[in-house]
Amino acid sequence: MRQIPVLLLLSLCLGGCQQAYYATMEKFGVEKREILVDRVKDARDAQVEGQQQFKNALDELSQLLKFHGGDLQRNYEELDAEYQQSVKAAELVSNRINKVESVADALFNEWRDELEQYQSASLKSQSKQKLVTTEKQFDVLLKKMRSAEKKMQPVLKIMHDNVLFLKHNLNAKAIGSIQTDFAGLQQDVSSLISEMNKAIADSNKFIAQMQAE
Repeated sequence: MRQIPVLLLLSLCLGGCQQAYYATMEKFGVEKREILVDRVKDARDAQVEGQQQFKNALDELSQLLKFHGGDLQRNYEELDAEYQQSVKAAELVSNRINKVESVADALFNEWRDELEQYQSASLKSQSKQKLVTTEKQFDVLLKKMRSAEKKMQPVLKIMHDNVLFLKHNLNAKAIGSIQTDFAGLQQDVSSLISEMNKAIADSNKFIAQMQAE
């Protein structure tokens, strides 16, 4: 995307007016289509980073469950730090998916409105068909993004329970108590990563299609 003055972008973001933002970007030659592609890339990248972060948190919990002496408090603090980072990663994924959906809605609404400006019935028909195809492709992508997003919260809840329990019961017995939840958590994280991979693959496909046109 073209470089836009930072202060101008900041003022628009703080104002919270998406229409003003899109209008200003268009003045700089950046269309909604380009913004959509960039935001899909951002959401994809956030999911790639999120995958790794959830893996890191799971690995940290695994290491704590294998505790056989040493600084248990330090191990707990490292686990808590990974959990907190996982929460932030999940928030970033959701935020970026919301931004993708927002600009897509604006793009498709504008596209539908501009169909009425055509004088040529043939060109209007071609544009309308392209709009329908693009919307269908995007709907598939968005559903996969939202599916992956929904799987983050159950994982975070289990992680939170484990971290909270250890916070008030930091001993070998407490570690044994959460051992039974670990296998289920592993499955949940594996399912989450699988859903994210589907969304990432569809993101790459959507980006390639949009850039090829």
